[in-house]
Amino acid sequence: MLHSMSTTVEPVSDRSAAEVNEEIRALWRRAGGTLSGEQREEYQRLVLEWAAAAPQPARAA
Repeated sequence: MLHSMSTTVEPVSDRSAAEVNEEIRALWRRAGGTLSGEQREEYQRLVLEWAAAAPQPARAA
């Protein structure tokens, strides 16, 4: 069975990891600790954006 891979390219975040983290915290505050389905999708998008913006550890050569 063949599986297709997504070819959608996600844009690189122009925001810092700290800025995205603050938006994640604000989302949780607005939600009162329980995310709706739509909020959960926003949370997942923000976490991916945060991970892309977070500094990556240096690899040993």
